[in-house]
Parts: sequence; structure tokens; C-alpha cells
Amino acid sequence: MKFEPFQLERQQSTWENKVDYNLSESGIHPGTLKSLFSSNFIEKIENTELTYGFTEGSPELRQSIASIYPGATPDNVQAFNGSAEANMVAIMSLLEKGDEMVYMVPNYLQIYGFARGLGVNVKTFSLHESLNWQPDLDELKNLVSEKTKMICICNPNNPTGAVLPKETVHQIGEIAKDVGAWILTDEVYRGAELNREECTSFWDLGYDKTIVNCGLSKAYGLPGLRIGWSVANSDYIQQCWATHDYTSIAIGRMSDIIAAHVLHPTRRMETLDRIRDALTANLSLFQNWISKFDSKMRFIPPEAGAMAFVGYDWHINSTKLIEKVREEASVMLVAGDWYGMDHYLRFGYGAKQSDLEVALERITPIFKSL
Repeated sequence: MKFEPFQLERQQSTWENKVDYNLSESGIHPGTLKSLFSSNFIEKIENTELTYGFTEGSPELRQSIASIYPGATPDNVQAFNGSAEANMVAIMSLLEKGDEMVYMVPNYLQIYGFARGLGVNVKTFSLHESLNWQPDLDELKNLVSEKTKMICICNPNNPTGAVLPKETVHQIGEIAKDVGAWILTDEVYRGAELNREECTSFWDLGYDKTIVNCGLSKAYGLPGLRIGWSVANSDYIQQCWATHDYTSIAIGRMSDIIAAHVLHPTRRMETLDRIRDALTANLSLFQNWISKFDSKMRFIPPEAGAMAFVGYDWHINSTKLIEKVREEASVMLVAGDWYGMDHYLRFGYGAKQSDLEVALERITPIFKSL
């Protein structure tokens, strides 16, 4: 088994803590325990024994997660160390060398690279800028076959911030049903919709071969907890639990307690509303800034998440451009060619507003010089 370099993650890991301003992140800037939680809850955390906890996630956490998805119970939930582990375990549990996967692009490329490393045959279908970053479903229909074992979706999308309409979600469900394929959907940005209405989850299809993976890192602004989950039929949950025994075994006890608290039905929307407020303000700031480059830069405003996927017309490779920005302004961006799409940049606008303002000011003369 040999894995190709995961360029985006490697570049972020190498540089994000070495620049003055990091606009490569795709989530909101996180808070602290003191800024986010009451003194009573902090005291509860401080007095919790540091045991192994529950390997599948505590009953409280799984109940909180299940409450997000109509009809789900704790038996439909498995907790993981981030949605990345949930993705990895799904591939390990369901696919073997030579199996066929159909994969949405652009996308966070973890599943793509991991599946290829295991010998899975990965075919891609595209979101199209001309369709406001929506898919051409005829393209998807023509790509799947009786050999297709899994269709992988990211909704809301990384890096475009586009959201699939309800009817498109259901049409993709019908395409998967026609060939008996699993749907593996990354919904880690669900909850960060700028119109404040949660988009349709693939869970709503009621299709038994659907796995919804999500986590606290993006829409909830809590990446340091490393909490993710899968929601699926109970048989798959038992199957992925058996695989989980061979990976990280269990999530951290402290993270479990905090996640159960944040996701409780009486508190979940408080977190999401706070995140949406910050994203709305920052996106307005970013849109005002990018208007200075109307003739050379373009983007379709995101519907969700903390990312703007921007096309540009300068004659410079996107990796070369982000290196120039990093070296001359000490600001980190994401290159489009890390997604296989040169002449695009991903701006993370979820930073502290004051940091976002300064970072964009630093970038401005570099882009003007082009």
C-alpha cells in the first residue's frame, strides 16, 4: 500500500504556524474554554477522571448527535477522532482493492487519496463553475455502473462553499439506488449556512446505504476537540466499530464530554448562530476587498462554510502565487492546483476579523503588482 502525498495537508502542516496570518483554514477561528463555557461546566471538566471513556462515544454524546438527524437513535451513531477518521474507517470497512468509487471534485481529497492508496479505482465527476458549482447529474449518471460500490459527496462543498439543493440530493440518492451503491457524504460544513437554514442532509433520503460523516471542526469552530461521527444504519455502525477497534479505539474523554454538551439540543443552535454571525461579518469584509480586483478575480459567494474559492486571470501558477504571498506578506493561502484546479485560490475568511483585515491589506500590493 502506497499513499500519494496529501499536498494540502502537508503544505498547511509545514507553513500554517510559521506565517503571521493563516488564511488557509476552512473553519472559524476557535474560542477558549473560558470564552465558550460557563464556570460550572468548566468545573465539571476539571473534575472529570481521565479514563478511556466509551470506544463508540458516550451515550450522552451519541444521543446528542442522533438528535440532529430525524429518526436516528444512538445505535445509528459512532464517534471518531475527527471526521477524517470517520472517512478512513468507512473506506476500510466497505471497499477493497479493485472496487470502484465515484468521487465529487473539487473536494477535500483525503478520501480520494486514501482510497487510491488501498487500490480502489476512483472515478471523478465535477462541480461546474458555470452551474454555480453544482454538478451535471447526467455526467454522474453516465459515470456510475453496476461496478460502482460508493459515491462520495461533500455538501456543503469544500472548497467552493456551494450547497446542493434538496432536489439534487434526492436525485443523487436515486442514482445511487439504481446501481446499489453506498453514498458516503462529508457534511462537516453543514450548520455553517449563511442563510441560517441547515441544508438537506443525505440522511433525509432514508436510503439504507447512506453514511453521513460530520464533526465539530468546521461549522462548530472546535477543531481542537478532534470529534467526528458517522450516522448510518445500525448494521454499518457495528461494522465500522469493529474497524475502529484497529484504528484509534476511542475518542478522548474530555472531548467526549465537551462535544455532548455543545451538541445537546438545547445548546447546539447557540454555537451555530455565533459562528454564522462571525462568518456573515467576515464575508462582507472579504467581498468589499475583492471588489478592488473585479477585472482579474472572480468568485461565486459561498452559501456555507468559511471559504471563498476565487478564480484569477494572472499568468502565474497558483502554487507559485501562494508561495509569493507567503514569502512577501507572511500570509498563508491554499493553491487551487492542490485540488487539481490551477488559477484558483482558496481564501479562508474565518479568521479573527482584525487579523483578516490586516492579512488582506498585506496581500493587496502583491496582487496589484500582478
